[in-house]
Amino acid sequence: MSTILITLAVSFCIAFILGVLLGFFKKVFYVPVDPTVEKIREVLPGANCGACGYPGCDGFAAAVARGEAPVDGCAAGGSSVAAAVGNVMGVTATAVPHVVLLACQGSREHAQNRGIYNGVKTCRAAKLSINGTKLCQYGCIGFGDCVAVCKFGALTMGAEGLPHVDYTKCTGCGMCVRECPQNLFSRLPANRTGAVARCSNRSTNKSPILKQCKTGCIKCGKCERSCPEHAITLTNGIPVIDYAKCTSCGECVSGCPTHVLELLEKVLV
Repeated sequence: MSTILITLAVSFCIAFILGVLLGFFKKVFYVPVDPTVEKIREVLPGANCGACGYPGCDGFAAAVARGEAPVDGCAAGGSSVAAAVGNVMGVTATAVPHVVLLACQGSREHAQNRGIYNGVKTCRAAKLSINGTKLCQYGCIGFGDCVAVCKFGALTMGAEGLPHVDYTKCTGCGMCVRECPQNLFSRLPANRTGAVARCSNRSTNKSPILKQCKTGCIKCGKCERSCPEHAITLTNGIPVIDYAKCTSCGECVSGCPTHVLELLEKVLV
């Protein structure tokens, strides 16, 4: 019994001494927190997605308070957060909402697989080990690395093997853009209109493209020739649109033999 009491007394003394020391060192090494940083942090969404270029919302808030980051730098927060941060900083700020777009239509139905993949079921692992699972080395691998990093629930894997974007939830933070080893996602303004190519096959060898993927760009150049505004140029084998010229007439969309081109205003809904 005495051993137990002695043990309890010693434990209490140690805990008391440690508590006193912690309180002492807390005061000695206390670092004042800028109230501006705290106010900015309160209006941020707290996703810690890193799209702003800083290590989480705390890092971004501190950078804004120091004048090193723009008040509209929170990609996940959009216009409302930009306005709130601007209000804290005493400036007017607006931010153009952004979303992401997948440049691949190589579903299980349209794109041929190389075979049965028995490795680690992540896109990055498949890319590093065998350069992807499909005959088209540029196509979506389909293991959902993008879905795993999305903090807003805006991405889900479809039954056809491609990720789907829910544009009512997408904030355009860009996490999926950075995570995709195939570089299939692009970040663009949510209000953008005009044509876009939903294929990333940059191969100069045209003959096997349709064997690899029925919806691949065959580099025929018909879109470039048919555009009345001369807004399309084939760059590295992919139709690139000049949105300053594109009028959304749809000539390139209706003329594309493999339906690679779509109008953004019909996609981003």
